[in-house]
Amino acid sequence: MAVLAALLLVVAACGDGGSEDTTTTAAAGTTTEGDTPGTEAPTTTGGEASGDPIVVGSTLPLTGFLSATGVIHQIAGQLYVDRLNEQGGLLGRPVEWNLIDDTSDGARIAELYEQLITQDGVDLIMGPYATPNILAAMPVAERHGYVLPQHTAVLAPALTYECQFPGWSIGPAPNEFIPNQLADVFDSLGDEVSTVALVTNEGGSTSFVSYGRPDVEEPSASTILPERGYEIVADVPYPIGNTEWGPIAVTLQEAQPDAVLVMGLGVEANGLIDAMEQLDYSPPMIFALFPAPGPLLGMGEAAEGLLSVSMFEPNEPILAELDPELQDVTEEFSARVQEADLPYSVFETQAAASWNAWSILAQGVEGAGSLDHQAICDYLHENGADLPFAGQVSFDPEQNNFWPSNQVIKQIQDGDWVVVWPEDRAAAELAGPNG
Repeated sequence: MAVLAALLLVVAACGDGGSEDTTTTAAAGTTTEGDTPGTEAPTTTGGEASGDPIVVGSTLPLTGFLSATGVIHQIAGQLYVDRLNEQGGLLGRPVEWNLIDDTSDGARIAELYEQLITQDGVDLIMGPYATPNILAAMPVAERHGYVLPQHTAVLAPALTYECQFPGWSIGPAPNEFIPNQLADVFDSLGDEVSTVALVTNEGGSTSFVSYGRPDVEEPSASTILPERGYEIVADVPYPIGNTEWGPIAVTLQEAQPDAVLVMGLGVEANGLIDAMEQLDYSPPMIFALFPAPGPLLGMGEAAEGLLSVSMFEPNEPILAELDPELQDVTEEFSARVQEADLPYSVFETQAAASWNAWSILAQGVEGAGSLDHQAICDYLHENGADLPFAGQVSFDPEQNNFWPSNQVIKQIQDGDWVVVWPEDRAAAELAGPNG
């Protein structure tokens, strides 16, 4: 993580959350220095930003069922933009963030990004939250030739626009990486886990991890786990925005799996755990793919031992290796979250992915020395980016710009998230079904 020090690009401005309101906020300054051999490091001018602002447009789910995660990206982005402006902005100009609440409504995404580009006339854009929403924004960005940094879409085969750049990567095949990583975790527990249940959100990367793409025969959790010796005793897909968890809980209680794998988003795992509690049923182990981290911790004992994926967790061994400036970022983020009276103030994987995406945007602009989108795209393809929470990465259009994954597995232990896998990167020992 020491490599990360050179960057400090900080997150951006927040809106007031009205579903039809567009909020423009001044953003923070950032310097970006790459270390790719044979290339010049991009630099900012330093000093005070001046001139007309550079406007970055995006949407986030500040209300609706995805808002628990959307607000993490809002606060992280606000912080990035504030610091960016403190350090001279981009190209010596101040940065403003034109942020619209998409109300967790995927049907509005294309329309809102069209509005940002053609009506609001933003200079740059940042992707929304959640894979289905990013997939909806991508054709708009491609049609208008805009670079699209994005923080949370990992469905690499579907993200074919060569000027989209991921801040979070599970490699070019997360449908293989995630189930194999889970199988490795279960293997380490001996014979404590032999049966699993798949509970899958039918949209975007969640469905992709469980089933692959509908028109392509390819490995996924539904095929890899049985090949690795884990019997799937229940397979329950559910629609995007589902709120009916009772029938799913009954199915799981009847199937009695050793591990329930919730391939979902936001607070969906919370809803299922609540429904299982109503039946006085608790599976030996639970895994949640892309949850909102705070609300799960708020469930107390009901979520103890739950597993999830992570890019970064501020556990003590990890923080000790983090550059002091980035440690300061994690502390300021926590202070802002506490001020907003949100349930979980820790700078973790969602905030890290957001920070990486803003870093990609800033490094691309400074490296190109221009707001010309093709020049920004070309610069990132030629030079990659030095990401604060992933290190130096390259963007290969042949891999849809996805880089080798640095994903780990975390677990709730004693009311906190800790990295438990792989063993050489763990901050705590993995707890199995029997503790």
